[in-house]
Amino acid sequence: MAADYAASNAEHAYNAYYERPAMIAMLGDVAGKHVLDAGCGSGVLTAWLAARGATVTAFDGSGEMAALARQRLGEDADIHVADLACPLTFAPDQAFDLVVASLVLHYVRDWVAVFREFRRVLAPGGAVVFSTHHPFMDWQLDGVGDYFGTRQITETWRKGTGDYEVTFWRRPLSVMFAEIRAGGFTVDALDEPAPLRELESISPSDYRTLTTRPRFLFFRLRPR
Repeated sequence: MAADYAASNAEHAYNAYYERPAMIAMLGDVAGKHVLDAGCGSGVLTAWLAARGATVTAFDGSGEMAALARQRLGEDADIHVADLACPLTFAPDQAFDLVVASLVLHYVRDWVAVFREFRRVLAPGGAVVFSTHHPFMDWQLDGVGDYFGTRQITETWRKGTGDYEVTFWRRPLSVMFAEIRAGGFTVDALDEPAPLRELESISPSDYRTLTTRPRFLFFRLRPR
């Protein structure tokens, strides 16, 4: 799936005109910062960080995705293969000013362990910026009627010419906040953004969806 997903991610309306611009807006100026890009995929956001003057360490759970990121970045970032649900053994304590996690946390069941690991590697005064599925969207996808449960969902995605099964976890907003706090953070900012206006002429149907229905949530966290 890696190559098909990477090609889609670069130009897809939800990524190029909605998720990535919203993440970039929340990140602000990254020049001179040491950044950990968690779940970097093929490295599109990683490349943006490096081009704006950040020193970037990135990782992904997929060896194929990490290889694509290395092809994109070359020597501009240090890229690893690692499981977000496990200790990040390559990352020293308090090594990063910023941790970025773009559309990856919904693939992990236990957020508390992830946030505690982010807290360990984050330097004093640092921040975590992440995007994830909006719980309202996942509740609609789930179809069981229980918004308050934490459940696993499997979908079939069409990417390129292939159909792929993708599994992720849905949880209500109250659980998100509880796990963020238990992991050692408080929410500094929360956003439900609109897409870029130019999407209206490129894909009117996607623009209508993204301006009327919640799809993703965007958080900036600070250590408690």
